[in-house]
Amino acid sequence: MQTLTKETFDEFVRTGNKVVEFSAEWCIDCKRVAPFMPELAEKFADRFEFAVLDVDEARSVAEAYQVRGIPTFIVFREGEEIGRLPSRDAKTREQIEAFLAGIGDD
Repeated sequence: MQTLTKETFDEFVRTGNKVVEFSAEWCIDCKRVAPFMPELAEKFADRFEFAVLDVDEARSVAEAYQVRGIPTFIVFREGEEIGRLPSRDAKTREQIEAFLAGIGDD
């Protein structure tokens, strides 16, 4: 998973199907999901490209997308948000995997 900055975010989400994890270094739940995220990124690599964005370093992006808690996962298609898994529902591998599996290719 690549790491995004406020400068690289727009370019990353502009084309294709992208998943951005809004995260922070200090976030306990983010640390819990971090170990299995590379495996999920590989499992869904045929559908999505994954990246992580530190909300402390890119506060303006987090505010623009109204990210209220972390981790929050937002799925983009050609720059448009098509799905969101807010922090309250993004605490386990099963929750994240079910969310990603439910995002349609249509």
